[in-house]
Amino acid sequence: MPDFNIVMPKLGESVQEATIIRWLVKPGDMIQEDDVLLEIATDKVDSEIPSPVAGKVLKVLFAENALVPVGDVIAVINTEGAGEVSNVSEVSEVSEAPEIPQPSQPSQPSQPSQPSQPSQPSIPPAFVKTTAGEAQPSSDRFYSPLVMSIATKENINGEELDAIPGTGTGGRVRKQDVLKYLENRTKQPVAKKQEPVKNQGAAKVSISLQPGDEIVEMDRMRKLIADHMVMSKHTSPHVTNFVEADVTNLALWREKVKEDFLKREKIKLTFMPAFLEATAKALREYPGVNASVDGDKIILRKNINIGFAVALKSGNLIVPVLRGADQKSLLGVAVELHRLTEAARNNSLSPDDVQGGTFTISNFGTFRNITGTPIINQPQVAILATGNIEKKPAVIETPTGDVIAIRHKMILSLSYDHRVVDGALGGMFLRRLGDLLEEFDINRVI
Repeated sequence: MPDFNIVMPKLGESVQEATIIRWLVKPGDMIQEDDVLLEIATDKVDSEIPSPVAGKVLKVLFAENALVPVGDVIAVINTEGAGEVSNVSEVSEVSEAPEIPQPSQPSQPSQPSQPSQPSQPSIPPAFVKTTAGEAQPSSDRFYSPLVMSIATKENINGEELDAIPGTGTGGRVRKQDVLKYLENRTKQPVAKKQEPVKNQGAAKVSISLQPGDEIVEMDRMRKLIADHMVMSKHTSPHVTNFVEADVTNLALWREKVKEDFLKREKIKLTFMPAFLEATAKALREYPGVNASVDGDKIILRKNINIGFAVALKSGNLIVPVLRGADQKSLLGVAVELHRLTEAARNNSLSPDDVQGGTFTISNFGTFRNITGTPIINQPQVAILATGNIEKKPAVIETPTGDVIAIRHKMILSLSYDHRVVDGALGGMFLRRLGDLLEEFDINRVI
């Protein structure tokens, strides 16, 4: 019988693994080509995976909530749809609580000609992050099958593994982290394991419920955000600078062109394209702010990829990335900004749309807040907050003396990683950004 292997697809340049959220089929189901088989998650983006063939589902090889490397076989479909599924009850049990398949190298995804069979690798139970009913790990940290396989082969014990710093989402340990640790293992042992960051402080607080209190479980995205924020505060010593900018020219320009722009482009013109353009110019002048930290090394990013926070109806937020922001015209920035924002709100972002950011902007002005002190989006070293634009009286110098006039003012704040960005660099970058916005050409054509 012609069997077709469904593999975990590669949905982005930097995507090496994905989590199975929900199966929409079970063994024995008849499906048509393009029917949705399952939903998967990569970082904060959820995607539906359709079937490339029609036939009968023979096997489901991974459970829901399993983290699967790109290229691993996750299901088998008989394309003729003929014949009965043998041991359907056994296969159904696999979809509930499967054995862990031998992990493949995610950097070399391939589609085997024959279905891969689940097999149990020799991994210490303490390393296994399992579903309910299976052995519990020694800590609440997640380790992928590939990481656990390397740890077993290299005799890395549980305490060592828990102490390895993770560079993945939410501090998750990746293959590269383990390999880097192994390189330095003989030179300097890892310090004794400390209590996980998220167990410090808040976990020690005793919460007593009172009548009328409501308990709301965090959804998957909120958990990711929470872990990432705690990790960032633990990683980077945050410092914040503030600048007030007179953006009267920008405000008057937008008021002048927004109606024509809407008619021509079918897009509302906000202030954000100008913020993004000015930020990209300032980052090009001060590359030390467009950087990341790797141990005692500073990585100066060649590309300027600016993420911007988008609030979702669910109450969560997501950060799409405007790639090559310094290479785009103001019109190009506005169009791409609109596309990414709409995709975020419609839950149709691709994994690449949220990957590779080198700097982030959070627009507090959207909610008429005057400013904010956002948390750095790791592994970046700085994040900008743009406040609400308000009319204020201000002293203006003229050839005949000082006068008081109504001006459009806003507060810009920059939170930065004081390990590599000091007050001089952070201050000069923020002041330059303010100057660029103040110098906006009121006669500019878009």
